[in-house]
Amino acid sequence: MSNPLIVGIGGTPRAGSSTERALALALRQAEAGGAKIKLFGGEFLERLPHFNPGPAGPSPEQAELAAAIRDADGIILATPGYHGSLSGVVKNALDTLELTRHHERPYFEGKPVGIIITADGAQAGGTTLMAVRGIIHAMRGWPTPYGAALNAANLFDAGGECREAKDAWQITTVADQVMEFAQMRRAQLQKAGS
Repeated sequence: MSNPLIVGIGGTPRAGSSTERALALALRQAEAGGAKIKLFGGEFLERLPHFNPGPAGPSPEQAELAAAIRDADGIILATPGYHGSLSGVVKNALDTLELTRHHERPYFEGKPVGIIITADGAQAGGTTLMAVRGIIHAMRGWPTPYGAALNAANLFDAGGECREAKDAWQITTVADQVMEFAQMRRAQLQKAGS
């Protein structure tokens, strides 16, 4: 059985955002567990056109994102908590996945989706986590049991590592659960196909 593909979507247009750094740590954890990884970070999300279901067809970036999600075995979403919900660039990426609606496995169908929230306060983290869980359900995905809600203030040291062990634990737990469920799902599909 080949290694699972874990796709990360998240960050902000600001270079070096705590959200994208947390997502990159989670993807490194998945990679250490044997995954192939692909990151759609803030720079990509900023270039992604606003989703328009009109007849013009998808842009190359929109087609790339849709193809990666179609091929993914698991997803990790990371967003800052803006006013109690997810950021606009992350929401636009999720809206873009409407392009997958007619695929055999549309949206996040049958895929584990881990969540990382960064926010300047506990309330924004909690409400954003619940909002993203609701979106994942609507997109037919399986939100992992654990979702990380991190205080963005002073989250990372100069070397890019978490200052606090509890924050590193949250990030790695999200990645580990996505990997565990992705591997179980792949094994189940392989068994059904044999």
